[in-house]
Amino acid sequence: MSTITIRPATAADLDSITGIYADAVAKGTASYELEPPSRAEMGVRFDSLMAGGFPYLVAEKDGAVLGYAYAGAFRPRPAYRFIVEDSVYVAPEAKGQGVGLKLMQSLIEAVTTAGFRQIIAVIGDGRPDSASVRLHEKLGFRHSGRLEGSGYKHGRWLDTVFMQLSLNGGASAPPDPSSLPERKFRLRGD
Repeated sequence: MSTITIRPATAADLDSITGIYADAVAKGTASYELEPPSRAEMGVRFDSLMAGGFPYLVAEKDGAVLGYAYAGAFRPRPAYRFIVEDSVYVAPEAKGQGVGLKLMQSLIEAVTTAGFRQIIAVIGDGRPDSASVRLHEKLGFRHSGRLEGSGYKHGRWLDTVFMQLSLNGGASAPPDPSSLPERKFRLRGD
């Protein structure tokens, strides 16, 4: 019996990642994109995250990519440098097998190790019974806001839910000067 392996994503995974995301865009409401991005666009997004030093992971079983997760900058302004936003997508045939949970556990570990202080989940179609909301609750994320009727997709209005998880002491301690956000994004003159 083979097991699911979580590993860093590589450019060789982008065809699978593009397909998984295309399905989510076309059939789901987690993403507010209306048209699936091209493989080239997904490559640009991947390269940008890699250049920023952010974690980007895939779940693999028997050589097939079953899902992916990454963390990226929450907002571009420097004061937000300690906060990341997570994204996690699972292939349709792998849903309900714990792939999202394994990806998110590994992503939280990677983000914690890098020294970030908060992970924000911005969940499209944030119904209380949505798989993404339930996954984030299971991992200890707390609800921190809701934008009602913020998206319109597949013929209906959708709410966006914000959830967050504090890491490394959250806002209770000063920044760690050796953390990735401080080393990479430190303001000149701080």
